[in-house]
Amino acid sequence: MHAADIVEEFPVITIDAESLDAVRMIAEQSLPGILVVDASGGPFAVLPASQVVRFIVPRYVQDDPVLAGVLSESVADHIAERLSGKMVGAMLPEHLVDVPPAEFDDTILEVAAKMARLRTPLIPVVKHGRLLGVITASRLLAAVLKS
Repeated sequence: MHAADIVEEFPVITIDAESLDAVRMIAEQSLPGILVVDASGGPFAVLPASQVVRFIVPRYVQDDPVLAGVLSESVADHIAERLSGKMVGAMLPEHLVDVPPAEFDDTILEVAAKMARLRTPLIPVVKHGRLLGVITASRLLAAVLKS
């Protein structure tokens, strides 16, 4: 089985889009992340949902999770405001920028190896440089179970 056999259409967003738009897409469509494309529509980066969560939690709370339990609800209610006015590019984790896409004829094992090495929930798939879609971790695992 090859990447082309399990690739699926997937929402994309541009690097200069509002971060709140990306968060809405991820939340409303229950996505594991979102593919960020460049101006030409080619794959640029992967923005995992977990990275968005990490971005909205203040660094001091990440460093000392006990603080999360003592902060008032009013602080928690305003967490999404950290995204206001920010662009998608500001949330991208370094290791998922310029993610090497899978080629349409890559094997499932080749795709899985990229996904594991990069710790990403999705991999873009291209054919002759043109974006075909993505393979999500859940889609890959389903294919493995069918084998």
